[in-house]
Amino acid sequence: MDLTAIIIALIIGALAGWIAGQVVKGGGFGLIGDIIVGIVGSIIAGFLFPRLGISLGGGFIGAVISSAIGAIILLAIIKLIKRA
Repeated sequence: MDLTAIIIALIIGALAGWIAGQVVKGGGFGLIGDIIVGIVGSIIAGFLFPRLGISLGGGFIGAVISSAIGAIILLAIIKLIKRA
């Protein structure tokens, strides 16, 4: 993995984490928190979407959207666990 791929992954993670924070919590988690939530959301989406037959296409926008959906799923699960 070269430096460009790492920077793109961090940017996608930050955007996806911020979007998920806006949808679920109503605010972001700071830059590092958004990146972590977005990257974990990307892993979740990469695991779930192919098994469900969902494809959002390739490219930057598709990666941000799928990562954001995965991050929203992650935050919703965390919110349910904290509530219990």
